[in-house]
Amino acid sequence: MKTVRADQISDAVAKLCMDANYNLGPDVMQALKDFRDREESPVGKELLDQCIVNAEIAHKDQVPICQDTGFAVFFVELGDQVIVEGNLMAAITDGVRRGYKDGFLRKSIVEDPLRRKNTGDNTPPVVWIDVVPGYNLKIIIAPKGGGSENMSEVKMLKPSDGEKGVKDFVVDRVKRSGSNPCPPVIVGVGIGGTYDKCAQLSKKALLREIGSKHVDPYYAAMEEELLTRINDLGIGPQGLGGRTTALAVFVEAHPCHIASLPAAVNIQCHAARHKSAVL
Repeated sequence: MKTVRADQISDAVAKLCMDANYNLGPDVMQALKDFRDREESPVGKELLDQCIVNAEIAHKDQVPICQDTGFAVFFVELGDQVIVEGNLMAAITDGVRRGYKDGFLRKSIVEDPLRRKNTGDNTPPVVWIDVVPGYNLKIIIAPKGGGSENMSEVKMLKPSDGEKGVKDFVVDRVKRSGSNPCPPVIVGVGIGGTYDKCAQLSKKALLREIGSKHVDPYYAAMEEELLTRINDLGIGPQGLGGRTTALAVFVEAHPCHIASLPAAVNIQCHAARHKSAVL
């Protein structure tokens, strides 16, 4: 067995909060550059240039890529041979509190959805925990901004809607979103499971590296088709026209009930932030 102390977790989380908000992943930066080179709209090219320069300044000066530093969302893989010395949730929450304070990150969380008083420290976080084989504790943070999150949706389709129904729903959701999620976006799609499971899948899909393909050729082909259809919408960077509406579409699927076909779309803005640490 391996023991991981609560203070180790808090220290790692605090660093992850800042790292994710300051440093855009190399896969996203490369995708922005690649799409910029292929963009046909002069305005679209200029806006993609601005996205790239903005991310470079954030990295150089270690300041947030976006003023919306997001809801602190975590995906945790807890090895079955790991013992956490202390309370895991409390340790993550303490790390968020410290990271957002020390990193001068905007605090965006209200303690009640209707009585909207700010918690003042960006807590509580949202934490998804999977128990996996092994001796490691892997912590992934994916700060989620409000603008892109507001453009997300779950739809309970009928099984007879099938593949076409899912694809049309995804494309329509992006079309209705327009400029609101600050395109170019990354589109996470969850299919199957239950109402809540497909939503979680769509968010987890956003963690995949841009350029990667689904291991199942069937879903890999669906991702490629959806990306083409979305970029044919003409929304473009920041909604001002062009062929770069999305940098990637990632699909994740899960078994579901014979009477159901849940589908979810979780949209991520061009500041696609996620970082991980293994303890």
